[in-house]
Amino acid sequence: MRSKFILLVEDDQNDVELTLRALQHGFSGRVVVVNDGAEGLDFLFRRGKFADREPEYPGFIILDKKMPKMDGIELLYAVKKDSVLKNIPIIMFSSSNYEKDISDSYKAGVNAYVVKPINIDEYYKAVREIGHFWGEMNEAPSTEHRP
Repeated sequence: MRSKFILLVEDDQNDVELTLRALQHGFSGRVVVVNDGAEGLDFLFRRGKFADREPEYPGFIILDKKMPKMDGIELLYAVKKDSVLKNIPIIMFSSSNYEKDISDSYKAGVNAYVVKPINIDEYYKAVREIGHFWGEMNEAPSTEHRP
């Protein structure tokens, strides 16, 4: 059975709060928040402080591009190389609209790239639509559980 939770990988606490508030109206599942790419990989690979978590995987990942320790592109490459994790849809949600960032994200295997709107109402709308489409409408292949 496919997990119905979102992994939000975001280092900016204001964006975390805005995203969580918006998802209350566009996604009925739970949201797990990690603060950088390295912590995101620890969560996904169940290591470090996440070693004892249940062997379930998110229905999709909302990923910021620019973060400390490990950026979104590095996380993307690591996830897409893994035979189990590679099927998890990943949405890059970034303030960058630079063509190189968009192109690099798709080369690394992102499923969608959304530029964070500056206007608060548009930000909420974008997040709600991401949550609704990727969390409620999209049918992704199931992710097998690791032992």
